[in-house]
Amino acid sequence: MLYIENESINPYYNLAMEEYLFSLDDNNDYLLLWQNEPTIVVGKYQNTAEEINSEYVKEKGIHVVRRITGGGAVYHDLGNLNYTFINKGAGEKEFDFKKFTIPIVKALGRFGVKAELSGRNDITIDQKKFSGNAQYVKQNKILHHGTLLFNSKMEELAKALKVTEDKFQSKGIKSVRSRVTNIADYLPGTITVSQFKELLLKYMFDEDMQLTEGQLSISDMNEINLLMEKKYMSWDWNYGTSPEFNVRQGKRFEGGRIEVLINVKNGIVQGIKFYGDFFGSGNPEEIEALLIGKRYKEVEVRNALTGLNVSDYFKGITLDELIGCIL
Repeated sequence: MLYIENESINPYYNLAMEEYLFSLDDNNDYLLLWQNEPTIVVGKYQNTAEEINSEYVKEKGIHVVRRITGGGAVYHDLGNLNYTFINKGAGEKEFDFKKFTIPIVKALGRFGVKAELSGRNDITIDQKKFSGNAQYVKQNKILHHGTLLFNSKMEELAKALKVTEDKFQSKGIKSVRSRVTNIADYLPGTITVSQFKELLLKYMFDEDMQLTEGQLSISDMNEINLLMEKKYMSWDWNYGTSPEFNVRQGKRFEGGRIEVLINVKNGIVQGIKFYGDFFGSGNPEEIEALLIGKRYKEVEVRNALTGLNVSDYFKGITLDELIGCIL
């Protein structure tokens, strides 16, 4: 596995770097450890405008960028450390969070911190989340990345993110502050995030895997910068436009939240868009295309979607649950 040292704190560059390395046609596996300036990173399928506190983000100059993986919005600052695995040999539909989160849990045990996996993609200490994880699977490769709140500014996190009410209800919580924590609060001594990064790298792989330090070429960096400018710094990618709609439905399932905006005219679906913090290897736009022009009735919606493996698009969500969200 190649470890690529990345000192950039530019979120647009860092996410472009991830995607570039993932897209390479080579035989290498990669590991990255990286940090961002204050940033909100939204999931691929989320409606950005509804995930952030726009006024606060503008006032504080917080970056907003969309990633290529599903899941929910997260806040990064220089007290947060991010990690990325890019591995070949994954199944086309495979989502395996434990494979990549267990090394983090084991490494934290070496620090004297008892962490555990929680829910579909979180790591917690004392039932408080410090790590959210997301994945992208394509062409037998998998990109897994996660956050590690080390000594982040929790008040900034709480103010910058706008969390939907149903997420509070589904987890039985009162506030963002009450359900997240910093790793530093549980360490027996005081260390910096840089020291934590060095030790984490050692503890994750000193027994199980050989790491080799890799280097980006000038050509690599040029390609990353081009991708950053064309995609990750663009308004279309980070915000996009919501379709005109007159029907809005939203539900939270075990596999995540789905929100649907639908434009229905004379009983016919004119436009439809799925948002949410769900995961999936398929593109929901394929389902949207199947429903446009169909009557907004259960029998016609069900007929249009019968034969699809809905879980490929919305992991852990059934056809009946999806139909119940649309209608």
